[in-house]
Amino acid sequence: MAQPSKTPCNVERPGAGKAIAVLTSGGDAQGMNAAVRAVVRVGISLGAKVYFVHEGYQGLVDGGENIKEASWECVSMMLQLGGTVIGSARCQDFRTREGRLKAARNLVKRGITNLCVIGGDGSLTGADTFRAEWSSLLAELLKTGGVTAEEAKSSSHLNIVGMVGSIDNDFCGTDMTIGTDSALHRIMEIVDAITTTAQSHQRTFVLEVMGRHCGYLALVTSLACGADWVFIPESPPEDDWEEHLCRRLTETRLGGSRLNIIIVAEGAIDRHGKAITADDIKNLVVKRLGYDTRVTILGHVQRGGTPSAFDRILGSRMGVEAVMALLEGTPDTPACVVSLSGNQAVRLPLMECVQVTKDVTTAMNEGRFDDALKLRGRSFQNNWNVYKLLAHIRPPPTKSGYTLAVMNVGAPAAGMNAAVRSTVRIGLIHGHRMLAVHDGFEGLAMGMVEEIGWDEVGGWTGLGGSKLGTKRTLPKKYFEEISATINSFSIHGLIIIGGFEAFMGSLELMEGRAKYEELCIPLCIIPATVSNNVPGSDFSIGADTALNTITTTCDRIKQSAAGTKRRVFIIETMGGYCGYLATMAGLAGGADAAYIFEEHFSIRDLQMNVEHLTAKMKTTVKRGLVLRNERCNENYTTDFIYNLYSEEGKGIFDCRKNVLGHMQQGGTPTPFDRNFGTKMGAKCVAWITGKIKECSRHGRIFANTADSACLLGMRKRSLVFQPLTELKEQTDFVHRIPKEQWWLKLRPILKILAKYSIELDTSEKAHLEHVTRKRLSLEAHI
Repeated sequence: MAQPSKTPCNVERPGAGKAIAVLTSGGDAQGMNAAVRAVVRVGISLGAKVYFVHEGYQGLVDGGENIKEASWECVSMMLQLGGTVIGSARCQDFRTREGRLKAARNLVKRGITNLCVIGGDGSLTGADTFRAEWSSLLAELLKTGGVTAEEAKSSSHLNIVGMVGSIDNDFCGTDMTIGTDSALHRIMEIVDAITTTAQSHQRTFVLEVMGRHCGYLALVTSLACGADWVFIPESPPEDDWEEHLCRRLTETRLGGSRLNIIIVAEGAIDRHGKAITADDIKNLVVKRLGYDTRVTILGHVQRGGTPSAFDRILGSRMGVEAVMALLEGTPDTPACVVSLSGNQAVRLPLMECVQVTKDVTTAMNEGRFDDALKLRGRSFQNNWNVYKLLAHIRPPPTKSGYTLAVMNVGAPAAGMNAAVRSTVRIGLIHGHRMLAVHDGFEGLAMGMVEEIGWDEVGGWTGLGGSKLGTKRTLPKKYFEEISATINSFSIHGLIIIGGFEAFMGSLELMEGRAKYEELCIPLCIIPATVSNNVPGSDFSIGADTALNTITTTCDRIKQSAAGTKRRVFIIETMGGYCGYLATMAGLAGGADAAYIFEEHFSIRDLQMNVEHLTAKMKTTVKRGLVLRNERCNENYTTDFIYNLYSEEGKGIFDCRKNVLGHMQQGGTPTPFDRNFGTKMGAKCVAWITGKIKECSRHGRIFANTADSACLLGMRKRSLVFQPLTELKEQTDFVHRIPKEQWWLKLRPILKILAKYSIELDTSEKAHLEHVTRKRLSLEAHI
């Protein structure tokens, strides 16, 4: 971890003389504590005083002990806690002017003119009302003697910044709200558990998930578990849905499945606005089909538990951006909400977002369901379209005459099977003959190929590893055999799901086209590797699962130190030369340092980190966590760093080391990886189908152009197809990493949160955007 640059003593920090209050309001959501922690630590590091407001707006009104100054140490060990440590409460008092008058006085008396509110649209609307009234509230307090003229002058305007904490993901203007990913984790744990008992007894399960006005949780859960049916408020079923549902369940059983899963959002309705409940669905299935059917209502379990790695990182990033927005605020700056757009933090006018969110509800109330879907945003629509394809459409009787093969290459990654399932089923829906290649390029050379049907891939979304089998072997030495296999099986297109070997192997296949005509077929790579080192994509399938495995392990390791004071843990993560896992796990686990190959470090840096930990042990926080990417430095090995820390820390702290190894490649895929794999598979088949038709001449396929071999990757927030020849220029082949990596810009946040005095990278500073303008521009690019 490179040496941070110290802020010069004579430079006044941007927060000097300012005070920030942070509160959580409305329903709790996992990841709120990460946001609170980031606000406190970044605020303090920039020279501001930061205050907790306990019990939400009620604490703001009541004042007294509810508004307390926060210290650096008091937010330690908050990252892994669910809910909100500072409390949340419904507050009727704040809805009245009298209540807001008390709240204003409590802030003015403490010199607080910056308020960070973490909550849903109701909480954020309340904050905007408070800001709009601020001048009149001050005038009234001054008139009644509640505040002095000097206090009123120094608190002349109030800055408001919001962060959206809501498990429903029902706030328009952000891709994900804090808490949504964790809620999906809870739901999927239960769905996986229920699936095993349902299979044992050949049962039908109806699961009700939260989402009174938004079907996001229900929709993504259905995609992630391959549910037979989903009911969401934004798109009620047609009037004859009962017949359609029973037919679907019967088809699934006749196909050999021993269970049915139906997901219903708590706000599900029919076309006439009548509620569709879990019990209604159960009674229908029992009456018409006679299936053993059970109802499970998940309720508040979805709000509970440990936040996922995604929510911790999201909360931390949003917290940093919120503080920056507050400190840059002027009397003319409108109240804004910090949102996530792809991989970028953006600021949006708070009330514009609230208005669009309300527009969705209005559209549903008026029966304009197509408008409601559009207002939810492109991501929601994409999820819905892929779900409808997989759940509501069956392979056509007429065939396309094309054959597609799908294979896994490289190391196994959780989510590969979801991508294969989606690829196979969408391929069949297109009328293609689908082939499964076992054991990667080696299997392709040896003819280990078999036809695969709809039912064979049922239940694959929740399985870790690779059902097809995968190897790291590259194809160059097998060109003749691979050409023979492609010829004998009449393969017209190849879909390769894998990591860096998949990328390199595909480039080799392109080289082989000059000599072997059989290799002149369209091919597409879907990146899948825990290392997240494939060029052309911000994320790879499997990286999220690995990240959560590391984060959970870090939590347990840190907890083990709770009873043994003054202990530092050195943990080695996977990733080859790519520091993605070490960096992101460092952010999610609250690490003191994360050593990676991409950021050079020396013995002086190591010594400085030891001194930093030594100083930390003199505070109330007597734990340390250091992550090391496996190939960050060939000389400064995990053993070397462990020995160095042990020697230098003698008498101050003791050390333990842990090499996580292959456990990072295993486990059940996370909701993100299941959903990502499913969408990537669907998009890939649509592209390769078009490319085969484009390259078809007189019944033969001949694809020899650069754009006939592509990688499908996520760039910012769009899924894009990029020719492999272009990506070749963006790749460091010696170290098997892309030359530019977006997540490196997050490393300063990790250091600031670990109490290093450095400057934030504001080269990609978030500016205030507009919701409507943003939506139109994004739709043009997706």
